[in-house]
Amino acid sequence: MKKTKHLHKSSFIEGTFLATIAIVITKILGMVYVIPFYHLIGERGSALYAYAYNIYVIFLSIGTAGIPTAISKMIKEYSTLNNLKAKKKTYELGIKLIMSLSFITFLLLFFFAKPIAFLILGNLKGGNTIDDVAFVIKIVSFALLIIPFLSINRGFLQGHNIIKESSFSQIIEQLVRILFILIGSYLALKVFHLSLTNAVAIAVFGAFIGGLSAQIYLHCKMKKHQKELNLDYQVKDNSLNKTIIKKIIKYAIPFIIIDIVISVYNFIDMVFISRVMTFLGYSGATTEFVTTSIATWANKINMIVNSLAIGLTVSLIPNIVEAFTLNKWHLVEQRVNKALQLLLITSLPMVIGISLLSDAIWSIFYGYNELGTKVLSIEIFTALFYNFNSISFTILQSLDKFKTVYLSTLIGYLTNALLDIPLMLLCYKLKIMPFYGALISSIIGLSLSTILALIKLKKDHHLKYKETVNILKKIIIPTIIMTLVVVLLKLIIPYNLTSKMSCIIYVLVTSIIGSAIYLYLLAKNQVLFKVLGKKKLTLGKVNLF
Repeated sequence: MKKTKHLHKSSFIEGTFLATIAIVITKILGMVYVIPFYHLIGERGSALYAYAYNIYVIFLSIGTAGIPTAISKMIKEYSTLNNLKAKKKTYELGIKLIMSLSFITFLLLFFFAKPIAFLILGNLKGGNTIDDVAFVIKIVSFALLIIPFLSINRGFLQGHNIIKESSFSQIIEQLVRILFILIGSYLALKVFHLSLTNAVAIAVFGAFIGGLSAQIYLHCKMKKHQKELNLDYQVKDNSLNKTIIKKIIKYAIPFIIIDIVISVYNFIDMVFISRVMTFLGYSGATTEFVTTSIATWANKINMIVNSLAIGLTVSLIPNIVEAFTLNKWHLVEQRVNKALQLLLITSLPMVIGISLLSDAIWSIFYGYNELGTKVLSIEIFTALFYNFNSISFTILQSLDKFKTVYLSTLIGYLTNALLDIPLMLLCYKLKIMPFYGALISSIIGLSLSTILALIKLKKDHHLKYKETVNILKKIIIPTIIMTLVVVLLKLIIPYNLTSKMSCIIYVLVTSIIGSAIYLYLLAKNQVLFKVLGKKKLTLGKVNLF
């Protein structure tokens, strides 16, 4: 009789690596498919797709309401305490809550599609009609019936430190979605000669198909290992229901509040940039390009760096919760420092590299634009500070420090908002582009939030950051040398900013040489091995360092 292979529980470092790789792959796929898809459906079709997909993302945020992350945290907590009854009840009640929320948001989006379409378009004429937008919104709303449910199962597995299957389901979801979008829209337009609206409707339905594929994969895995995951454990006693529901809501609320604050601030930030640049006499075209570049296009490239924090969060929550539940504060301190160190040795060189290569990278994605290059060269640094801000909040939430999360978020974003206009005007006076002021204010706000969070952790739990500070000191010289090498290569390697292929080759060659030198130097001063917790770095059977 063939033995069933056990699900692999990942260590902190391994879990971070798996989750980050999966997220980076999905983000890269999400950026690359846009090129053929945009070419296929054109400007009007892409606008129609954006209208539907952007409103869907907002409703998806409402439909999940931070519950998957709350489930992940609670599952880890009860697993650590070996409380099977509470663990099973948490999963069952989480499923019921998410099903109710997702069904309500589906109904709202489906039946109010036309009023929403009117809010989006207003009296705009000559492009997509309100009926077109409403129809596509109705189609994408079906994804709300599957994606939140999928998120709960991922949270359940992550709560058990099972990162591999959860991460692989993300790749399946994105890959199937993209294939459905490209093949479906191509067949609709080129083979069956359907209308553009129908082609876009088929494309947005890809969100449902991708989610369904990933859910089938996870369902099969979880069913196969139900005994190992205690899913076969029967709980008929409902006495815990009220307590667990309250706890889920308590853990979910911080994520909801932070999402709302960030969404509102991002909107206000864009308004400030638009109004100030218009006031200073910049043309409508320049102002619109800058605001959309900061809000959307540069932000897509930022997501490559942000993937590190997202992947780290997936692994960090269950590991911190486990140490916190067992009252092992030396482990909490160790994992907090490890998370900060991983961000330092990865995010910092990546951000500097992207900033230095911003002209070629912008050209690869969007075609050369001097203004776009300027935006990306500074905007990418907000990704670095966002990573540290995101991790510090994750740590606070894992340790139930919700008041500190609210306070530091509010102070950080208020500081950001208050500095926006003064710094933009100051930059203008200094004869540099005013939008730099807005980006600098974002960095200041994120830094302040992070510092307040880390100070609170040190004060309440006596966490020390000496080891992380030492790592920072040791990566300064490798980072400077890497920077000088990249600058030198920019002067030596010829490349044509109007040729995507030329830019791709240039970016690849420079990135490989720069990162190889950086990693070699980190290996020589032992930083790489200390952070990764390994004596050597291997690729298969080959020793790299």
